Formats: sequence, structure tokens, C-alpha cells
Amino acid sequence: MLSLSAVLFMLGLGATCGAVLSAASKIFYVYEDPRIAVVEGLTAGANCGGCGYAGCNAAAVAVVVGEALPSVCIVADAEAAVNIAAVMGVDPGTAEPLLSYNTCAGGDRAAKKYFYMGINSCQALATLYGGQRECQVGCLGLGDCVRACTFDALKIGPEGFPVVNEMKCVGCGACEKVCPKNIMEIKTMSQRLLHLNQFDDRIAPCQQTCPAEIDIPKYIAQINNDDYEGAVNTIRARNPLLLSCGRVCPHPCEDKCRRGVEDEAVSINQLKRFVADHEMNSGKHLPVSVAPSTGNKVAVIGGGPAGLSCAFFLRRLGHDVTIFDGMPKLGGMIRYGIPEYRLPKEVLAWEIDGILNLGIEHKPNVMLGRDFDIGSLIASGFDSVFLGIGAWKDYTLGVEGENLGGCYTGISFLTNFALWQQEDGAEDHRPFVGKKCVVIGGGNTAIDCVRTLVRLGADEVSIVYRRTRKEMPANEVEIVAAEHEGIKFTFLAAPTRVIGDEEGKVTDLEYLKMELGEPDASGRRRPVPIEGSETVIEIDMLITAIGQGPDVFFARESKRLNEDLNLTRWDTIDAEDPVALQSSIPYIFTGGDSATGADLVVSAIGAGRRAARSIHFYLAGEEITPPAKTLFTDNIPVSIFESVEGIEKSARTEMPELLVDERIKSFVEADLVISEEEALYESNRCLQCCLTCYNKDVS
Repeated sequence: MLSLSAVLFMLGLGATCGAVLSAASKIFYVYEDPRIAVVEGLTAGANCGGCGYAGCNAAAVAVVVGEALPSVCIVADAEAAVNIAAVMGVDPGTAEPLLSYNTCAGGDRAAKKYFYMGINSCQALATLYGGQRECQVGCLGLGDCVRACTFDALKIGPEGFPVVNEMKCVGCGACEKVCPKNIMEIKTMSQRLLHLNQFDDRIAPCQQTCPAEIDIPKYIAQINNDDYEGAVNTIRARNPLLLSCGRVCPHPCEDKCRRGVEDEAVSINQLKRFVADHEMNSGKHLPVSVAPSTGNKVAVIGGGPAGLSCAFFLRRLGHDVTIFDGMPKLGGMIRYGIPEYRLPKEVLAWEIDGILNLGIEHKPNVMLGRDFDIGSLIASGFDSVFLGIGAWKDYTLGVEGENLGGCYTGISFLTNFALWQQEDGAEDHRPFVGKKCVVIGGGNTAIDCVRTLVRLGADEVSIVYRRTRKEMPANEVEIVAAEHEGIKFTFLAAPTRVIGDEEGKVTDLEYLKMELGEPDASGRRRPVPIEGSETVIEIDMLITAIGQGPDVFFARESKRLNEDLNLTRWDTIDAEDPVALQSSIPYIFTGGDSATGADLVVSAIGAGRRAARSIHFYLAGEEITPPAKTLFTDNIPVSIFESVEGIEKSARTEMPELLVDERIKSFVEADLVISEEEALYESNRCLQCCLTCYNKDVS
């Protein structure tokens, strides 16, 4: 038995130790944030180290102290990242998963400057004059990125550059870190949507020239590989109105197609329409990813191509969007200014439904300055405003008699006719159509008017234009179609007077014959009147289609806007930076025709995305000014070739169209879609260009 003294000694020793430990716990106490355990519990628990931290606990600590994003765990799904963001009380938009992207995917590798016989490593090869090929920025192709990937998500493809398997990629960034040429990039979906073409990008001339910045070689390659859904997704990453653009875009991208230097350009726009129609004819919209909600509210005023594009990209970036539009249905000028035979309303409606289905609210028949103002929007909780009001105000001739009965302006004529078709269609409500009709102007609106008049049964339809056919700004294909449909053209004619009868109805048009002088500011030769050449032609209907601009009456109705919103002398909204598109009122942005005057649909779409980018950064409190190397409307000089070797000429696929006698009897769509066989043939004509690389037809 233990003695009493021993027991007392042990009790005393225990008490002393307890006192010491109690004191030590207070002196050396280490607090652990309880959020660390919660965050760690929301990760995958794999302790794989793929995130760059020693384990899940270390990653959780990094999140809590602000060193890592909620999406730090590369194995867990997006839901886990959103839950972690909720624990931390941060913007869930940062919870998007990262993916790896190869930015160099051109055709045959550039020519070699020398033969390399060293270590099979991109790092080693890069140390020798930047690499062995003439292209200084391209992929070296030795696969350092493939060896760095521990998830088997990368391989070197048959063309010699890395191919990413998005199903396996976890966005760990290992490939990006080892690439000496910065070919591999790790980005979220939102980061890719926000990217603007840069001078140091590896992109083909066609993509540089596209106002929407679509990755054209990529979607054509996807078509060539029978990946039509992939092609649609590639286009939609930059352009949510691919069905509309496939029908009405004048495809400026084709002007810079490398094949066109030696041959005919690839029919890029017809390929876009082919895959867009393929999706529509399937009867279902392909799913579109949307970032987690940011809680920010944006008002988009105007539901034309600029407004729809801005709303689409804002929604994809996680913002809540409401479109306010003065017309009964969305579409703006592409609904009310482009006739049915060019863009069927059912096609447009299907496309717009796909945009609204992302969760975008639409308020029709409401007009800024009449039904609401900017102040009421801000009071309702909107954090930013996009003004995409379009160019609905027709310019007038400024000559005697242009307001006589039977005289109209181009946009008002097309809009009234579209409203009649859309809302009523009753024959007794049909807008007036004359027998001898003249349209003044040479742009797309003028061509739309004359082709519409033919379909409405006018006996004689003419265009009067003050320059020659060569100077007409309308799309060449539309001019040719009008010629085939029997439209008469009177060139070098400047209207001077509209003559009417005693009842105030138009009877004649007087014009002065012109001759071309020196070029004006537009680069076109200025028409000069020929003295004493007045000519009178008999008419009973006149449409003036000489251009249009924004109607900014709302600015005068609002004291705040009248004082603070800067307008140009053309009544466009002044956005000092055409890329950032921020107005003189910081929370108001603009884009499309309201900023530039009447322009291309695809230009408005590109502006909508740029404005969405700026709004996104504005709402996040980040820098709006675009990077200094932003390309915008320029081309990368090294990518523009004067000659292209190794090209065998091949016929460009012609656009199928209804026969003239058939199409002029109704508003059935006149231009048709190419067949699958033709699409595969045409996609094979693409040289798969990158910055300098391209595939040769002959070796």
C-alpha cells in the first residue's frame, strides 16, 4: 500500500502541473478560426496537393486569410466553391472553376530557322533564340505542359500543339507555369468572356477583323470535325445572335481571309449560319453556362442587337438584368428594320428566347423619357445602366415638298410595315404602297425598302442615288439581288424638289444630274452638280433612306441627363473611349448605333460585349480602362500577308437562294442555308490560320 505521504505528494504534484498547464494555456493560447474547419469540410478531402498547398487544411487556411479563392480545391465541384464563398461572405462569382486553354492552335507549324538536337524540353529549346521556328510566339511542341499535368488532361495533338481534355482538366495551373512561351492559360468562363483581342494574342486575321472577335478558325475546324455543337458554343462565346448574323452580316472578316489573298475567301458567314440553323432545327437550345449571382442589378435600355448582347454577357457574368424596350417585341432594328425575307421573325424569336431563358427580364412598350427616367431606375435598385437606344431617327433631305402625302422615310416605312405584319396583317390595314415608287439612298435601308416594295406589288420601283454604283454602301449581295428583282437604278442624281398636286399628294420628283469630283472625308469622290441638268420623273410614292441617327429626346426630358450626359454633334451618346464605352455619367454605359450612328449588326453585338465587360468591372470596383495592347479595330501587322504560298484555287460555295420569280411574290426567306456536304467542303477550304501559321493546300 502506498503511504499517506506518497498519496499526498502525488496529489500535490498533479495540482502543481495543472496550475502550470492552466497558466501556459493562457500565455501560449493559439486561436484557430472556426471557418477553417468548415471550409476544409467543404473541400474534397483528397489532400492531393493539386491546388498548390500542402493539403486541404492548408488550402482552407489560405482561403480564410484571403490568399486563395473559394475555388481553390481543384477536385471539388462548383457547388463546393459556391458554398465556401458563402462561408467567407465573398462574391460567389469568384467561385467559377478554372480551366486550361491552349492559345496557339494554327495550321502547319511555322518554318524552321534551324534544327534542334538538344534536350526534349520546351524550356531548353526556348533558351536558344526563343525557339527554332520563325514564329516567335508560337508553341514549341515538345510537351513540357503535358508532362506537368498530373491529371492526364493534356496531350500533343497531330498538329503539334497541346490539346486540352476539358473533362479531365482541374485548372491546377501546372501547364501554365512550365510553358516558356505563355501558350497555356488558366481562366474561368467569365475571364474568357471578358477578354478583348490584344496585339500579343495568337489570332488569325479573320478573328482580328470580326467586330465580335469570334474565334473563326476554331469553329470552322469544329464544323470540319462534325462537332456542330462545339462550333455553336464557340460562336456564342462572342456572339449570342448567330442566327441573325448568319443572315444579315456583311462579313468584314472575309476581307482579311488569308485564302482570299490568292483565291476566293472562305465563306465564313455561310458556315456560321449552317451551324446556327443546325441548332435551331434540332428544336432545343444548347445549354449556356452562367456564373453564380453577384446580386448586382443592371438596366439595359433598348432591346436591339447591342442591348441583347450586353444583357446576354452581363447575365453570363452573374448579374441580374432587365431589358426596357419601347417596342412590343425585342430585336430593335433587326426586327423592325430588316424585312422578313432577310430575317424571318420566327427565327429571331427563337434566338431571343434563348437569351431570355438565361433569366433576363423584359419590360416591353416602355420608353425612357416617357414612361420612366434614369432617376427612377436608380431608386429601384439598379446599380448601372446601359443605353442601347439604336438609331431610329431618319435623316431628311431638306428639300421643298418632302412632307407631301405619299412621302415617307426609310425606317418609319419599314417599321410600320413590320408592325402591321406582326400585330394585324389585315389587308384593309396595310400601309399605302404606290405604283411608281422611288427610294432615295444607296445604303442597306434603301435596298430593303425597294425589295419590300416589289414584294408588296408596286409596278415600278427605282433607286435614286447621288453617286455611282461603286460608291453604294449597301452590301454587294443585296445590290445584286435588287438588280435581279427588277429594281431600276438612277445614279449621279441629287433630288432638289418634290412636286405635288392640289390635294397635297406627291406627283413628281425633280433631281439634278451630277458628276464625280474629288474625294471627300469618306474617301469617296464627291458628287458635283451639272448646271442646267434638272430632270423630273413621275412618281406617286417617295421614300427617303439617306441615313439615320439616335433619337435622344429623353436627354432633354431629364434635368440630370440634359446637364451631365455628353452628346456629340450627331446626337450620339459620347463615350470617350470606344472600347470602355462609359458615358460622362460613370454608371451609364452605351454601345451600338446610339454611340456610333447607324452601323453593322455585328458591330453592335461586339459593342454590347465590351460594354458588359466595363459594367462588370465598374460593379466590382475595378479598373475599366482597357489594356494598352487592346487591338479593337486594328490588325496585327505581322499577320497580314501580301502573298500566301501553297494555295490551290478551289471554288467558293455559292449561297443558295430562291428563284427570283418565286421570291418576289411573298416574304418567304430568299437566301437559303448551305447543305451539310457543302459546309464540310467549305470548312475544308479554311487554312486554319493562326498569327503566322496556316495549312498549305500543296506540299
